[in-house]
Amino acid sequence: MNGENFCLSEKIVSSSYVRQGSQARRGHEQLIRVLLEQGKCPEEGWSEATIELFLNELAVMDSNNFLGNCGVGEREGRVASSLVAKRHYRLIHGIGRSGDIAAIQPKAAGSSLLNKLTNSVVLDILKLAGVRSAASCFVVPMATGMSLTLCFLTLRHRRPGARYIIWPRIDQKSCFKSMVTAGFEPVVIENVLEGDELRTNLEAVQRKIDELGAENILCLHSTTSCFAPRIPDRLEELAVICAKHNIPHVVNNAYGIQSSKCMHLIQQGARVGRIDAFVQSLDKNFMVPVGGAIIAGFDEDFVEEISKMYPGRASASPSLDVLITLLTLGASGYRKLLSERKELFCHLSQELSALAQQYGERLLHTPHNPISLAMSLSSLQTHGGAITQLGSMLFTRQVSGARVVQMGVEQTISGHTFRGFMSHSESYPYPYLNAASAIGITCDDVALCIKRLDKCLKSLRRETAGTDKTFCKYVLIKEL
Repeated sequence: MNGENFCLSEKIVSSSYVRQGSQARRGHEQLIRVLLEQGKCPEEGWSEATIELFLNELAVMDSNNFLGNCGVGEREGRVASSLVAKRHYRLIHGIGRSGDIAAIQPKAAGSSLLNKLTNSVVLDILKLAGVRSAASCFVVPMATGMSLTLCFLTLRHRRPGARYIIWPRIDQKSCFKSMVTAGFEPVVIENVLEGDELRTNLEAVQRKIDELGAENILCLHSTTSCFAPRIPDRLEELAVICAKHNIPHVVNNAYGIQSSKCMHLIQQGARVGRIDAFVQSLDKNFMVPVGGAIIAGFDEDFVEEISKMYPGRASASPSLDVLITLLTLGASGYRKLLSERKELFCHLSQELSALAQQYGERLLHTPHNPISLAMSLSSLQTHGGAITQLGSMLFTRQVSGARVVQMGVEQTISGHTFRGFMSHSESYPYPYLNAASAIGITCDDVALCIKRLDKCLKSLRRETAGTDKTFCKYVLIKEL
């Protein structure tokens, strides 16, 4: 309804009622106008009515929704199922063009506007979360691993003679495969044990650069968010090394947006040294379906270069999902989620520590990991299969996300054998259980996890108590 239609409506319905309706619509339009002017996440979240009005306005700007449109091309935004059309708000053309994921589509002004706005709003959130000097970012419809691969392929054009990527070890398959898929040889740097924590071996990184030659190294591939007892890499020191040797630096920040510590490390690394790009997952940071990531950096030209490396058009679904989510939450709503996550991390830490003590275990001391926790399982180590059984018991009791890590496991990925796989070290001294306080976790999640873990440990101790007097003692103390 535009102004002319409202005037015509006054001939049918009382003008006072129509004016009231017109004012109500202007309220929605004012929110949309501010978004278009500023390109920032609104401070307060929008209602579903405002969001749907906005998306419908965008959709009618795409040619597949033009009244009387005659399409004779091979891609005309045709959809056979009305359910599919509704699921995508009739925004069918996707984003980008065949040669550039960020390009404007002549047939899809609405979808192109959606893409540009989403990237702008997401950049605002990255700055809000702590990386204030980020210059540019874009949403890509691939998860973190493939998005890292895209970064490495872009760097290949800048460093055509390079064949190695230096990588402080993180036991997550997609990180390793992202480098192999891009055609490079990962140089694995083993972590060093400091107390219970596994930290970056800076001396080993420097030795490898000297050994291989800086000109033969595509980049350094570091990590922020990770499973304890590994902690975020020493980003500031690594960034300084990269700047000194003129080596690009790509950071895997998979679920680090939700952590002020991880974001601070990236900001500081860029300030004192060199960080070319940092990549993060949409689903892990914004509670949207799996399938999207954010590639960001401090050089607008390099981020644009990465976006142009993406071949073909792309799905708009990840962009649509994260834009709807951020408009619903608003900046204040997202800040609240970040604050609640941090508070519940402390709560989970206290509860897990108390439970560990009851069973003769302990919460590993990993103060530099702001998201993940680890509880030792040393007393189960001597009983074959007990540790993996604990993992199975938790899963069947609907405790998802917790994982148990045994000692001495070997895993071969793309020809490289990792000893002590899942523990980020060839010889970590303890088996352990991981739990994380990630965005969206609730007090009920913590309470149920601790309750079910308690029952599982009690059950396992009873099964093994007959063969170990120490186990029997802890079971009796627990029951008393």
